[in-house]
Amino acid sequence: MIQLDKVTLRRGPEPLFEAADATLHSGWKTGLTGRNGTGKSSLFALLAGELESDAGQVKLPADWRLASMAQEVPGLKRSAIDYVLDGNDALRDAEAQLDAAQARDDGHAIAAAHHRLEELDAWTQPARAATVLAGLGFSDGAQQQSVASFSGGWRMRLSLARVLLSGADLLLLDEPTNHLDLDAVLWLQEWLQKSPATLILISHDREFLDGVVDHVLHIEQHKLTLYNGNYSAFERQRREQLSQQEAMRRKQTEQAAHLQKFIDRFRAKATKARQAQSRLKALARLPDIAPAHVDSGFSISFPAPARLPNPMLNLDDVRCGYGDSTILSKVSLSIRPETRLGLLGPNGAGKSTLIRTLVGELPALGGELFRDDNLVIGYFHQQQVDALPMADHPFVLLQRLHPNWEETRLRSELGRYGFQGDDVFAPVKQFSGGEKARLAFCLLVQSKPALLLLDEPANHLDLDMREALTLALQEYEGAVVLVSHDRHLLETTVDELVLVADGTVRDWDGDLDDYARWLREQRAVEARAAAPEREQQGARTDQKARRQQAAKQREALRPLRKEVERQEAALASTEQALAAMEPRLADEALYQDPARKAELSQLLSEQGTLRQQQADTELALLAAMEALEQAEQELS
Repeated sequence: MIQLDKVTLRRGPEPLFEAADATLHSGWKTGLTGRNGTGKSSLFALLAGELESDAGQVKLPADWRLASMAQEVPGLKRSAIDYVLDGNDALRDAEAQLDAAQARDDGHAIAAAHHRLEELDAWTQPARAATVLAGLGFSDGAQQQSVASFSGGWRMRLSLARVLLSGADLLLLDEPTNHLDLDAVLWLQEWLQKSPATLILISHDREFLDGVVDHVLHIEQHKLTLYNGNYSAFERQRREQLSQQEAMRRKQTEQAAHLQKFIDRFRAKATKARQAQSRLKALARLPDIAPAHVDSGFSISFPAPARLPNPMLNLDDVRCGYGDSTILSKVSLSIRPETRLGLLGPNGAGKSTLIRTLVGELPALGGELFRDDNLVIGYFHQQQVDALPMADHPFVLLQRLHPNWEETRLRSELGRYGFQGDDVFAPVKQFSGGEKARLAFCLLVQSKPALLLLDEPANHLDLDMREALTLALQEYEGAVVLVSHDRHLLETTVDELVLVADGTVRDWDGDLDDYARWLREQRAVEARAAAPEREQQGARTDQKARRQQAAKQREALRPLRKEVERQEAALASTEQALAAMEPRLADEALYQDPARKAELSQLLSEQGTLRQQQADTELALLAAMEALEQAEQELS
């Protein structure tokens, strides 16, 4: 159980939260929500022990292990799968203990290390790591590549996989879907639903939150409020609370106005002075009900296109790809002003290739592609965001597009995308990923495009901005082609779906739930197809693992058996020495001849020493036999 008791955390003069209370029980999956800057990441740091509260207490079970995503993954030479397994500290510690025990030739410690590895299911962990990496989009070959060979986004997937396989009791996940495609998001949702770990999740994907969390902890006005249910339930409960709060405030305002009116009217009259005084006291006792506060989001709109060609684009039996490499064949597609198209398909199937062909970055390798000469395209992609001039600031970038605009108009336009005050003169390099994405959108729409080609536009955008983007796209008068892992954005923006898979592009008649089922079926088909080879490989692997395990067990028991044998040999030697002494001690002359008194004394002393050695050796032999028996039981 996690308890926050009257916790206050300050950053600067204002508190992020003040005297905040919350209790989260083991096994809960909790969504942490609140506007940017309210303290979500700081609360994570507080739970992880990276920050200390200014007041109050944060209590977690002492034996809990925590895992959170690294913000940066170094370019290591270590393979992806080994890097992911390194996140399981308990596994690596047990393996290190085994290595150290073997180096010391400590049989009992070797047996104990093997027992610990059995408890951790160590022999199944590589297979689990391969499953997780496959779910996050890594092929079998990619799993063996070095971490350094991957781009930043793929390294963040490795960081996520490392957390999922850490075996931790508490997972702290901050925007885990940012670098994932829709397939990986759906897989991750299923994984987290089944995970026994306690989870606290920050995400701007409302469909993902709905599918994973059973509670929501909301930060607002420096307080923490816990809601039961998923994100949709939280929104519903919060709307009701705000409505009740506003109704109570209106009622209070009316009551206060009535009291004040009486006071103003009768304060000067002696006959009403006492009543006016009582009304003053009643007015002072009215509870202070704050205005119902709804987080102020962004309100953006896309300008109407200057022209809407019809058709804008027409593809007839087109081949798409790079150079001599064909990715998609026989693509027939027509983009018209009313087109609202969502692209579905597994990672690497060719969605981005299709979009780059539509925009003209890639030439068609075959077939007929018509693009209207007057068509203005607005193309949004992550590389565009990363290519923003880092040293420039928003005001200058927008001014270059509109050199005749006055400062107030430039500021007003930037303000609609969340850039206020001095932010308009801040260098781009200081901005977060979400702020860069907002700026890229602001600059993109200034050309009044007739067609928006959007490749994962919601990456790094918070819930407010995603909602503003959704509303703007709904009202946009041009055509839209969208690739996104945000299901809410897809469901509320596009009218038709196409599936990019198996080298083709075809209409998709179902919805996103049907697509999720199709993905599961595809994985099952692929698993069945690979089953014979996997079974053979598994049989070989199991046989090899059994041989290795038997060898390790023999190696673990070898020092213990040697100790038993050594003690048995020592006992036999002592008993032989005692037996050899018996005839000499049985000689009667030894006891009758005074001249042999010293010899008798010497023999009796040696006999006593040997008998003590016999007793000590018997005890040592018994201890060695018990240690061997215990080790055999632990390894059985």
